[in-house]
Amino acid sequence: MASVNANHTLSRKGLSVADKRTKLLELFHESGTFHKLQELEKTAPKLKGIVQQSVKDVLQSLVDDGLVTVEKIGTSNYYWSFPSDVQQKKNAKLTQLREEFRKLEETNTELESRIQQAKSGREDNYKREELLAKLAEAEALDKELQTELKKYADSDPTLLEAQKKYSQVAKDAVNKWTENIFVFQSYCVNKFNVDRQEFNRNFGISEDMDTLP
Repeated sequence: MASVNANHTLSRKGLSVADKRTKLLELFHESGTFHKLQELEKTAPKLKGIVQQSVKDVLQSLVDDGLVTVEKIGTSNYYWSFPSDVQQKKNAKLTQLREEFRKLEETNTELESRIQQAKSGREDNYKREELLAKLAEAEALDKELQTELKKYADSDPTLLEAQKKYSQVAKDAVNKWTENIFVFQSYCVNKFNVDRQEFNRNFGISEDMDTLP
């Protein structure tokens, strides 16, 4: 009874979305069996202090993130999650992040080389399409990792730390390409007497482009 009362106290204070997700996942792992939504709406408030009205949304968020599996059997949906399943998915996610990290490191190495080329006077090898494409690629990677970071911010600490690390690498890649463009811009302005604003217009570069904080 003490456990139930404690959960009711938590419920009155209001659980965060992260707490609700954690507690509902605990319910699955502790029970080690399959559940219908209607069953969870009855047991989750009693055992985990999750208000009944939010059970469905919390459950769906766990399904969307691959932490809970759902399958329709007959006319009913059955939900389940076992600790081993979750760990496998987390391991797969870490493997994916490590591969993304490896690619970003390769990109950073390439960017360092390009910047050095620009500084040593070999900017003529640059192409507008290549510059902008690489910058767009780095920015897209940064946005993707930021999205992943938000998704896992309330779950596994290991994944969270990995996401932060890889997100920083993506941000560095964006900044290196931005610096690369600035170096090329200065070279053209000084060597060919090109107007800076005209350069930006020709290359499709925004006037307020800057490195990420």
